[in-house]
Amino acid sequence: MKKLNIAIIGLGNIGSYLYKYLNDNKKILAKKNNCLPIIKYVSAKNKKRKRNIKIKKSQWLNNYLHSTKRKDVDLIIELIGGAEGPAKKLVFNALKNKKHVVTANKALIAKYGDQLAKIAEKNKVNLEFEAAVCGGLPIIRSLKEGLIANKISRIYGILNGTSNYILSSMDKQNKNFDEVLHDAKKLGYAESNPSADLNGDDVSSKLKILSSLCFNSFLNNNIYVEGIKEIDKADIDNANNLGYKIKLLGFAEFFQKNVYQSVHPTLIKKDSYVASIDGVLNAVIVDGKPVGQSTIQGEGAGPSATTSALVSDISSISRGNIKFPFSISNKERKKLKFKNIDERTFSAYLRFEVLDKPGVLSNITNIFSKNKVSIKRLVQYPIKSKRSSSIIIITHDAKNKHLKRILANISKQKYIRQKPKLIRINNL
Repeated sequence: MKKLNIAIIGLGNIGSYLYKYLNDNKKILAKKNNCLPIIKYVSAKNKKRKRNIKIKKSQWLNNYLHSTKRKDVDLIIELIGGAEGPAKKLVFNALKNKKHVVTANKALIAKYGDQLAKIAEKNKVNLEFEAAVCGGLPIIRSLKEGLIANKISRIYGILNGTSNYILSSMDKQNKNFDEVLHDAKKLGYAESNPSADLNGDDVSSKLKILSSLCFNSFLNNNIYVEGIKEIDKADIDNANNLGYKIKLLGFAEFFQKNVYQSVHPTLIKKDSYVASIDGVLNAVIVDGKPVGQSTIQGEGAGPSATTSALVSDISSISRGNIKFPFSISNKERKKLKFKNIDERTFSAYLRFEVLDKPGVLSNITNIFSKNKVSIKRLVQYPIKSKRSSSIIIITHDAKNKHLKRILANISKQKYIRQKPKLIRINNL
C-alpha cells in the first residue's frame, strides 16, 4: 500500500484535533483511500504549549519551513492562519518545492489564490482549501465536482456562524448586541477579537473564493462589505413586527453579463428557508442550470467540522487526484466585469430617530420624493422618554445609490437624534 507523508504546520485547536484524528483513524482511511496517511512532522510557534496529543520528538520541526524541502514530505497542511507572514511563506515555498498543500486559510486564498493556483498547476501538485469556506460544509468540492455540469447564476447564504449566532440570539433571547457578543465569547463562538466576523471581512474572503469557483473567474476585490455592528435590538424587533428576520448574507450573482458581489445585513421574510438558519449554523444556496437550486447546511466552524473538511482534501490527494485549484486551468479562467452595488436595485428598511415636532415627517418624505424613491410603508412610534419618534420606512425597489443619497441627506438634518439605519431587503 502506498503512503502519504504529511507535515502539519500549526497546532492550535484545529491542528491538534486533526493530529489526533489522523492517528486514531489512519487504518480506516487507508482502507477507503488505498493509501496510508502518516504524520511525519509537525511544527508550531509554541513548542511548550500543553496539547491533548502525544508528539514524538522525531516528528518535531523547529523550523517550519524545513518541511517544504524534505524529500520525505508529500503533503503540507497549513493551519497557521493569516494572509501574510509565516502562512504565506510556507504555502508559496511548499508549492514551489512540489509539495501538495491543504489549508483552512481563507484570508490567504482570497488574497493570493490566483498566484498560488498558477504555481500549483505549473508543478502538478494540489492546492486544496475545502476547510477555508464554511468548515464542515462540502461546498468547495460540490462546486468543483458535484455541480460541475451546471451553469451557476447565483450563490448566496449565511457564511459566518459568529454573526449568525449574535443576530439569532438577539432575536430569541431578547438581549442587546453587547450582551450577546459577551455570551458568544464565553461559549467559544467568537474570538477575543471578533472584528473580522462582525465587520463582514470573514464573509467577504469566503465569498471571493466561492464567486471565483462559480463563475470560472479570477479572484476579484470589487465587493461591497458591511457588517452587523450597527444592528441593534430595535432593528431586530422592528423586523419581526414587519414579518422579517435580519441575517448577514453574502451574495455573488451573474447579472446582465456582470458579476455583483456583496456582504451586508439583509431583511428576509420569516417564512423563507434562510430565515430558519439560527445559531452557529451556515447555509449556502446555489442557483444553476440544469440542477435548479441546491442547498448545503451545517456547522461552519470548530475543530471537528474543520477537520472533516481537511480530511476530505487529504483523502482526495491520497487517491492521486491532481486537480486544478479553481476547477479549471488558469488559462481558462476569466477576467469578468465586477459591478459596484450602487447600480443594483433593492427594497429597503430605513429607521430614523427624530425630534417629535411638526414638519419633520413631511421633510423626510419630501427628501424621498426628490430622490425618486417611492415609500411602500411608513410606521411611526413615539418615544416619550426622549421626546422623540422612531420612523420606520419600507421602500419600493430603488437603486442603491439613491437610497444612500437619501440616508446622507437626512443624516444632516437638525431633527435627527441618532445615526439613521438602512438595511436592504431581499425576497429570497
